[in-house]
Order: sequence, then C-alpha cells, then structure tokens
Amino acid sequence: MQVTSTSFRDGGAIPAEFAFCAIDAKSHATLSQNRSPQLSWAGAPAGTKSFAVVCHDPDVPSKGDDVNQEGRVVPRSLPRVDFFHWVLVDLPPSLAAIAAGEFASSVTPRGKPGPAAAHGARQGVNDYTGWFASDKDMSGNYFGYDGPCPPWNDEIPHHYVFTVFALDVAKLAVEGAFTGAQARAAMAGHVLAQASITGLYTLNPEVSL
Repeated sequence: MQVTSTSFRDGGAIPAEFAFCAIDAKSHATLSQNRSPQLSWAGAPAGTKSFAVVCHDPDVPSKGDDVNQEGRVVPRSLPRVDFFHWVLVDLPPSLAAIAAGEFASSVTPRGKPGPAAAHGARQGVNDYTGWFASDKDMSGNYFGYDGPCPPWNDEIPHHYVFTVFALDVAKLAVEGAFTGAQARAAMAGHVLAQASITGLYTLNPEVSL
C-alpha cells in the first residue's frame, strides 16, 4: 500500500491550518484552523473489507513538569510516549481518499460529536479527551481529528504519523467512545496491509523542521 497527501509531503512540515495550535509571537501559541488533512491511498490487497486511519504523535513528553512553562524547556532527553490525534474506522473498501477539512475544520471546545462519521465510518476519541479532562472550559469527549499542539518550549520537533490500515473486517470490534489503543488492539490479526505518511510540527521558533 501507499499513502500520499496533498496537505503535506512525507517527512515535511505540516502547515498550521491542519494544526490545533499555531505559533503566536505574544502568547507562544494560539488556536488554529484545525482542518483534517487530505489523504489518498492505493494498493490495498484483495479481500479488504474496510479501512482505518490512525494519527499518533510518538514524541509527547512522558512528564509534564516543564511543559509550556516560562523559563524552562522540555529536554530532548526526556522519554516520550504516544498521543493519539485521530482514530477513524469502518471506512468502506471502495474509498480511496478523504478530502482536506472533511472530518474537522475548526477547534471545537469540549470536542466534536461522535462516533458516527462521514462515509458510514466511526471515529474514536483522541487524547485531547484526557488532556482537557480537568479544564472547566474545554473538558469533554474529543471525537475525530484534532491536530498538532506540541509544547511551545519543546527542544524537538514532533512527528505526526498518519497510518492507513486495510482490514479483513467490515466493522471493527470497538464500541462507543473507543480509544486509539483499543482500536489498535481490535485490529490485531485483521490487518492485511498498512502504510504511513509522517509530517513534522513545532510551536518552538527555535526548532527547525
């Protein structure tokens, strides 16, 4: 399989329009357009009954002590963990592309509704659900796509890996507000093929991409 995008090139920078936050000269970061990127895929094997799309960032700090703190940095030596930005399942096997902005086109406080999505698909909750859990203005279930917003004081760029999975089941065995980890577990043993494209993003003006 191959995955391509007209929104960004593999290994290149993700434009701010596809991010949750953008650089702001005064406040470090501000909310952005948060559009879901365009994705196309080809070469799925015979027997594919559905597609799934997962976007994760493997560069999220494992500890939040220094995150977005004035006068401090998130060191590159800090161990990193996965953060899911998008979990989309049950896309029909006849589909070969999704359009830019089709699944998200703004920041939605308390999260977009779900799990029902376009093309008869379903979307799980992304990890902003946990990130905003204690925020009285933003807490809620964040279904679907919400883009990059890495710490503005992180010493490293973050990698956003968009993976398309060709599955041998028409409906993945997850329900309700399922997570990225639950979707990955449910896909085990059902992946006929997969392919990824990776974009880079930073809110730190001192980090080059």
